[in-house]
Amino acid sequence: MSEPSLIDTAAEEAVELTSELIRIDTTNTGDPATLVGERAAAEFVAEKLTEVGYDIEYVESGGANRHNVVARLAGADSGRGALLIHGHLDVVPADPSEWSVHPFSGAIQDGYVWGRGAVDMKDMVGMTLAIARHYKRNGIVPPRDLIFAFLADEEAGGKFGAQWLVEHRPDLFEGATEAISEVGGFSITLRDNVRAYLIETAEKGIRWMKLRVRGTAGHGSMIHRDNAVTKLSEAVARLGNHQFPLVLTDSVREFLAGVTEITGWDFPEDDLDGAVAKLGNISRMIGATLRDTANPTMLTAGYKSNVIPSVAEAAVDCRILPGRLAAFNRELDEILGPDIEKEWMELPPVETTFDGALVDAMSAAVIAEDPGAKTLPYMLSGGTDAKSFQSLGIRNFGFAPLKLPADLDFSALFHGVDERVPVDALRFGTRVLDRFLRSS
Repeated sequence: MSEPSLIDTAAEEAVELTSELIRIDTTNTGDPATLVGERAAAEFVAEKLTEVGYDIEYVESGGANRHNVVARLAGADSGRGALLIHGHLDVVPADPSEWSVHPFSGAIQDGYVWGRGAVDMKDMVGMTLAIARHYKRNGIVPPRDLIFAFLADEEAGGKFGAQWLVEHRPDLFEGATEAISEVGGFSITLRDNVRAYLIETAEKGIRWMKLRVRGTAGHGSMIHRDNAVTKLSEAVARLGNHQFPLVLTDSVREFLAGVTEITGWDFPEDDLDGAVAKLGNISRMIGATLRDTANPTMLTAGYKSNVIPSVAEAAVDCRILPGRLAAFNRELDEILGPDIEKEWMELPPVETTFDGALVDAMSAAVIAEDPGAKTLPYMLSGGTDAKSFQSLGIRNFGFAPLKLPADLDFSALFHGVDERVPVDALRFGTRVLDRFLRSS
């Protein structure tokens, strides 16, 4: 039996690192009173990097438990623009009672690594960390500088992670011209078992909005014409049931054209929702990039069942297509009316083109490991730390390569119960990243 290659050893380490990272609870609720924070994971990453000789920047960005780690590996041509590889260390909450395994077990069983963060995004963090260690241990010099960034707070918008670093420590990313991170590079299986790897070139904008209605407080047994709960409920129902207009962006058109070329399927604009449904599980994500969305997520009002409160509030998760902000605002005002107070945190859309040497290197690396595969651009319906890094003039892509089983509902695993990533997909992704980083 032959000895494993160096990259195969790194791929096995990526599996172990992903499991170890999942076992570190980094829950981010967005509420300082209940979040766990990323400190323990940042310390783990820092130790793994310094162990092989990296000089790191260990940056506290917002209290005792909010930490980021950044390291740079010099390339053969430091005059070229550097490539940023970034991943976040925080995860969304998980209720252990709903899971088949404990969400922070990092269990490796049935061919998967299980746990919260397995796909969002400790898988990419594990692969990145394994590659960074592999290069340093073995004296591998990439074509250009690589900046490895392990970040806090992405799940709450990056205020204490990417946003904070861009505002306070932009020097850490000096010279970076391009970046890769999560939610791209994964495969979907189309007709005749042809796999297409979706590379993220665009993201919808995010608006996390709070709606507030004021009314007249009083006893629940009496007649009330100015009930804040009723007014808010009616407004939220109108918004939640509203369908925003179909808008085909360039990135979505290019994706659909690529699928047509591979499969022969048509995507007529007069029945685009129905046509997109042919894409199977991924249709939820792609369908959400056809129009703006506004999904109510939380309702808050009152403190006793027989007291009508004077204030009622709702949280709404809005995702807005590139170029649609002004139109979205007009539509929102028409739906909600003048009596609804609005507050929000807003993060911009991201969009680039599917061309250039970096894209060619991504495609070549994927196809070298999966001959016959195709690569396609797509728009992410969610958001990533790319929203912060684009303000530095960095061109952003989602490229965390994973070769996935045809029957795996990958999109449902993001923030879902029994989140897990195939062990073989981590090995595959590590080999692809190695090829890509050596040729980019």
